[in-house]
Amino acid sequence: MRRAVRATAAGLAVAAGCFLAGVLTDGGDGGDGAGTPDGGRAGSVRTADRAAVVDPAARQNAPVLAGEDLDGKHVGLDGLRGHVVVLNVWGSWCGPCRAEADDLERLSRQTRADGVRFLGINTRDRDRAAARSFVRAHDVTFPSLHDPEGELLLRFPPALLNPQAVPSTLVIDRRGRIAAAIGGAVTDEQLRPLLARLVEEPS
Repeated sequence: MRRAVRATAAGLAVAAGCFLAGVLTDGGDGGDGAGTPDGGRAGSVRTADRAAVVDPAARQNAPVLAGEDLDGKHVGLDGLRGHVVVLNVWGSWCGPCRAEADDLERLSRQTRADGVRFLGINTRDRDRAAARSFVRAHDVTFPSLHDPEGELLLRFPPALLNPQAVPSTLVIDRRGRIAAAIGGAVTDEQLRPLLARLVEEPS
């Protein structure tokens, strides 16, 4: 009897894990990602290799984001209006975040002249010292909002930014609308084409 219960519990755990993986990385829709990240709906999270730019008519406005960076200075999305913005959610404790940090910094420097700006959201790091150490280790020059409790993340629609999925990256167009949502680590090669397309859009 105990063996049967254990087997049933294990089966449920595996099923739940597979369901969550589908929700967090694939939008749970099974689409091919053509045209929009969710294969036609107004947007959902995609892994970087399947990410696409949402049609402008279907984009949702990004929420108001403002607060202190890791050094206590005020930063926010409002000051970046008119730029294409890469919004990256990360934590110093996160292995995939370390893997993508160098690519994000390099891309930030290389696309700045094109009007692209990067902004981080540092989450679950209660001690800013750990986050600042991460920034120094990877020579990150763009600012990050300090969001230890994940309060800023809750302002986004869960279909576009799951607070439990770290790292995550959103790309915001010049008008402040969410144009792409990526779950998981992203590379220079995966993100660059999305930015190039948005840079070419009229303001």
